[in-house]
Amino acid sequence: MSAPLRAGLVGLGVMGRNHARVLNELDGVDLVGVVDPAEHPVGVPPGVPLLDSLRDLLDLGIDYAVVACPTASHEEVGLALAEAGAGALIEKPLAESVESAERLVKAFEPRGLVAGVGHIERYNPALQSLRARLEAGELGEVFQVVTRRQGPFPNRIADVGVVKDLATHDIDLAAWVTGQDYVSICAHTVARTGRPHEDMVAAVGRLADGAMVNHLVNWLSPLKERTTAVTGERGCFVADTLTADLTFYANGEMSTEWEALRTFRGVSEGDMVRYAIPKREPLLVEHERFRDAVRAGANGGEEPGIVTLRQGLRTVEVSVAVLESARLGTTVDLGPAEVLGAV
Repeated sequence: MSAPLRAGLVGLGVMGRNHARVLNELDGVDLVGVVDPAEHPVGVPPGVPLLDSLRDLLDLGIDYAVVACPTASHEEVGLALAEAGAGALIEKPLAESVESAERLVKAFEPRGLVAGVGHIERYNPALQSLRARLEAGELGEVFQVVTRRQGPFPNRIADVGVVKDLATHDIDLAAWVTGQDYVSICAHTVARTGRPHEDMVAAVGRLADGAMVNHLVNWLSPLKERTTAVTGERGCFVADTLTADLTFYANGEMSTEWEALRTFRGVSEGDMVRYAIPKREPLLVEHERFRDAVRAGANGGEEPGIVTLRQGLRTVEVSVAVLESARLGTTVDLGPAEVLGAV
């Protein structure tokens, strides 16, 4: 049996503490050290050293590190890991700018290092099942993807607005579940909490196959909601990623003798099915996939099962286009379409 991989963790915020918990219990991985730029001592698993600097972590000879520090620090930490020959699982968004994300891609790919982005929604059981069903053609042609992601403002977020923090989840998952890239986006944002960044966004986009995408994301609602609805020619799938439930609403196929309804040539109400699907913690699955990619030693960011840096870069590009659209009050063309890789 091969020796366990040596992993490190950079960042002990809310998400960082969750990473620490999972890493410390992950089969085939030893969490050998944690460093936090903000000097948070809380959340370090028993027996794991809290180090003074990233240099101290690199000196331990790690195979890879999870980067869960603030977005503004992702590039600096990622470049240091690449220079040291270590892989990296970088929390989303990959970086705060397109240029920064591009530098990270160029740092890891030529070295053949395994690096990925923590777009955790790809590992949600409901969305995994939804994507498989779309690939199998169960919905037929996809017409529209609608996401709603709202709730109270999390005080831990200080360096980015709701677009780069929350909406990047929906940007990534909409392209991933459909296998289609964005070609245009139009958005409006507002800021109501007195912070320098936006706290609400409504966006309408178009995918390469012509499907419409709608995102409603905010930090202004006392109601916490995480839903993805995909409508197509055979009905509508609704995924609730808070509960990992997936429901299908079929277009009705029974004829009607009610003359007033027979004149309507649209869809009709049919059967509703809520699927029984296995439910595993998405963060654990994400770590298992990344561990396996590191073990395989895949080159060039094409390792199966993880969100590659190039996919993370595209999500940053779309999020920047969302903000640019809101600033200019116009639709932004995102250029040629690309089909995204599978997870």
